[in-house]
Amino acid sequence: MGTKEILNKKVSAISLGCDKNRVDLEKMLFKLKDYGLEIVESIYDSDIVIVNTCSFILPAKQEAIENILQVCELKKNNKIEKVIVTGCLSERYYEDIKNSIEEVDAYLKLSENENILNVILDLYNFKNKKLEHEYDRVLTNNGKYAYLKIADGCSNVCSYCTIPRIRGRYKSVDMNELIKEAKLLAEKGVKELIIVAQDTTRYGEDLYNENKLIELLTKLSKIDKIEWIRLHYAYPEKVTDELLDFINNSPKMCKYLDMPLQHIEDKILTSMRRKLNEEDTRKLIRKIKEKYPDIKLRTTFIVGYPGETKKDFKKLCDFLIETKFDFAGFFPYYREENTISYFMKNQIRKFTKNARLKKILKIQQNIMTENMKSILNNTFKVLIDYFDETSGNYIGHTNFLSPTVDFDVMIEDDWKVDVGDMVDVVIKDFDGKFIKGEIKK
Repeated sequence: MGTKEILNKKVSAISLGCDKNRVDLEKMLFKLKDYGLEIVESIYDSDIVIVNTCSFILPAKQEAIENILQVCELKKNNKIEKVIVTGCLSERYYEDIKNSIEEVDAYLKLSENENILNVILDLYNFKNKKLEHEYDRVLTNNGKYAYLKIADGCSNVCSYCTIPRIRGRYKSVDMNELIKEAKLLAEKGVKELIIVAQDTTRYGEDLYNENKLIELLTKLSKIDKIEWIRLHYAYPEKVTDELLDFINNSPKMCKYLDMPLQHIEDKILTSMRRKLNEEDTRKLIRKIKEKYPDIKLRTTFIVGYPGETKKDFKKLCDFLIETKFDFAGFFPYYREENTISYFMKNQIRKFTKNARLKKILKIQQNIMTENMKSILNNTFKVLIDYFDETSGNYIGHTNFLSPTVDFDVMIEDDWKVDVGDMVDVVIKDFDGKFIKGEIKK
């Protein structure tokens, strides 16, 4: 096969799982685009499909398998030519999945992602190519925001988590490389950087022998075309007064903090191997609410963890009602092999976990509805993410709403704007799914 034939191949991708996984995919797609392959959105318009998988918990694994089988069916019917599987599922279950779904042309472990171009060339019996260009990304999300992954892996070894076994110990990315990447994203029109890692608050400790998160955020704040910087996945024991002061006082930092807590009962926290106990957790939350009231808090909890009693669950519900987090996500506990909690006694029945999940979701929905009512008739800056052809409205997010994670702002207005614009929007309504507003005239 000649170069011209290779360059006629079209590539599409399915990205599953977390935003950190999405960043990995965007880097791979750039290597292919840089070589000359065409990147297309729809798998039905492509010759090659990359399925970038997640395997963090059971539903993620099921979703990954379903997508792989769907794409393999397209190949079977001669709708596409090649199927490549990457990501955490391929890393975690490499031999098993390779032997069970043989229609896939190539399975890549995480360390092989950077070799994606030569993997494809090999599939077409074409000679390998050494890339000469510097790093870049093909952005795959709507809008003018992008994720900046500042580290990979994790060293916390929480009892329920598979990440350390899949991605290894915590590895910070060199700060100079991150600044270079952020500047490239700014040149592409990105206005918001969302800082991600399995644990953003430990940035630099492995690489520089000291915490460098605030230094990194300071340098990112100096990039002219970046308007907002948002911090995700902050571990509570590393949320210091210095960090809170920086978020609160820096004009470019979103007044927003994603800080997973997982539970509030001490015996559960200890079993989970979380570093902060109930007393210190309450002190931290109280300090943030009293001293930094402008910072919106998002957190995450696990329900149905082994040994969680009715009393423990009620305590978690009471904590939620008392604290009134701006945003919170909930997961039923999943018993994942090769984790410490997998071998624990007192596993909770699936029925009980689902019942608890349903109850706590209802509690948080009521809290968030009240929170949203409190912002009605107020004006906020909104970054326009995309135009929704179904509703005929523009969709965006505010400084205190993280895109795809929290509620979207739907602008019910015939005022013409462009994706990437920042506009003043008056909040008029909340229907449980969308925050609705009008552009301030």
